[in-house]
Amino acid sequence: MLLFSNQYRGISTKIGLLTQKPNFNRMNQSTKNSRIIFATAAKIYDAMTTANGLEAWQAPGEMTGKVHHIDAREGGGYEMSLYYPAGEQRAMGKTADNVDRFKVNFVQLIPSRKIVETVNFTGDDPAFAGTMTIEISLEPAAGGTEVTFLFTDIPRGIKPEDNETGTISSLDKLARYVEEEVS
Repeated sequence: MLLFSNQYRGISTKIGLLTQKPNFNRMNQSTKNSRIIFATAAKIYDAMTTANGLEAWQAPGEMTGKVHHIDAREGGGYEMSLYYPAGEQRAMGKTADNVDRFKVNFVQLIPSRKIVETVNFTGDDPAFAGTMTIEISLEPAAGGTEVTFLFTDIPRGIKPEDNETGTISSLDKLARYVEEEVS
């Protein structure tokens, strides 16, 4: 586990990035990332179950996102595209040169506490085939909420370290999107 000291709005906290070592046989790959966000669990949960919220934070780095439709209930889900920046030098997309398109199914929704979803990428590349599971937990923490993402069954075409880097970036964007003024 790596611990980082974070200075934010005059509050010193430790942010834990919990990571599992990559499984080098590229089967059953998993990663786990955690971060304390200075917002209520309800506000974070809302950002994870609404189109505007997902578009604001889910695309890592300089990517942008578009939710095509959403049905925020167990058994429902959403379809979303993540777009690489226009100036990106290499073709990286899982669906097309500059696009990752995927479908998410909400397996379990416990408001303000937990989201379990399955993800399937759209496209013909067998390296990205299969169903990835993401379990998101929201736990009370000093001054906010600890948000933990556990990814399991990451497709073999996605390097665990790339998934981890993208998740850290998305958690940073989520924090900027939802954090409230600390009194």
